[in-house]
Amino acid sequence: MISVIEAKELILRNCEMYRISEVSLPDAVGCILAESITSPIDNPPFNQSNMDGYGFSFEHWDQKSELIVTGEIQTGNYSAKKIKPLEAVRIYTGAPLPPGTDTVVVQEKVVVNQDKIFIKDTDLKKGVNVRLQGSQSKINELVLENGRYINAPSVSFLAGLGIEKVKVFTKPSVSIIVTGNELINAGEVLTPGKIYESNSLGLTAALAQIGIMPYVVDNVDDDENRIMNLINKNLHNDIIILTGGASVGEYDFVCGALNKCEVKQIFHKVKQKPGKPFYFGRKADTLIFALLGNPAAVMTCFYEYIIPAIRKFIRKEQSIKSKLPLTNDFTKTAGLTYFLKGKISGDGVGILSGQESYRMDSFAIADCIIELKEEKECYKKGDWVEINMIG
Repeated sequence: MISVIEAKELILRNCEMYRISEVSLPDAVGCILAESITSPIDNPPFNQSNMDGYGFSFEHWDQKSELIVTGEIQTGNYSAKKIKPLEAVRIYTGAPLPPGTDTVVVQEKVVVNQDKIFIKDTDLKKGVNVRLQGSQSKINELVLENGRYINAPSVSFLAGLGIEKVKVFTKPSVSIIVTGNELINAGEVLTPGKIYESNSLGLTAALAQIGIMPYVVDNVDDDENRIMNLINKNLHNDIIILTGGASVGEYDFVCGALNKCEVKQIFHKVKQKPGKPFYFGRKADTLIFALLGNPAAVMTCFYEYIIPAIRKFIRKEQSIKSKLPLTNDFTKTAGLTYFLKGKISGDGVGILSGQESYRMDSFAIADCIIELKEEKECYKKGDWVEINMIG
């Protein structure tokens, strides 16, 4: 049995593989750039008005004469007609400034007299209310570096440069295999000895939070041959998550099935609670995580181990755990790392009641997982602890 620290190191050490794919901008959200992006254009592509107003030449304005309005330029239109000294053009936000103009006075700062305007803005300066060509980015300028996280504003920015696709580190394909004779689906009649299956839905929802949809979700009874068939069927995916049957009971067939499928066991059993019989293995480039069937143990192992593996796979920086003071006392067994459901308040973080690995009522209201270190037994109110945010 290994420590939590050793388990995490071994998992990350086995996540060196990656793939690169070219995707459309909307599909790149949540991914990491696998290339550096240079701007294909000047942006803005022309000098444009930043306000609704009047464009004119500041240099030729004597600050006391009226300006003759010679035309109008709406957003999306363009005029090559040069504006002469002491002339102005009606212009709208985003419209290109015509030749001969360099400044825009806002419409609220002028007095209109038929086809003339008088500027009453005594603080006006040259070049105000103008977005200069290339002021955001110039053609061939580096705008996003390799390794940058793509969020919604990144997509908007790149789209504004006319970019349609980018190369990213590909999100892993994930299979979920849920084992157990006792499991039935929601909506079915709950007969004696049966329970509603929740792990596949919980894992699917947790994956969706990081922008991944499972490639396949399969339910299978506690039958070694059928489990083997499903494992072999899904070994083309990057990650397989199995729940149930990972312990050493008479009907726990998962580890035996993995061995017969020639999966290399990296470790089995971690000094932690919940989820001590946690298994991690690998076959070729496929990573296999086998978890207990208890839902709280499943979700805990997902947040503590599988999300970091996915982040490493897509070359995303690992999140740094926060630290907060405990708001209550807790005594644990030495030699085990405890992962406890917690709730943050203004005073710190509290350990919720209902910490058993089958209980999801406390997990449903938790906003973090509290890590209590292996070597320490007694925690007092005010002791600082590491937390892993969830949700």
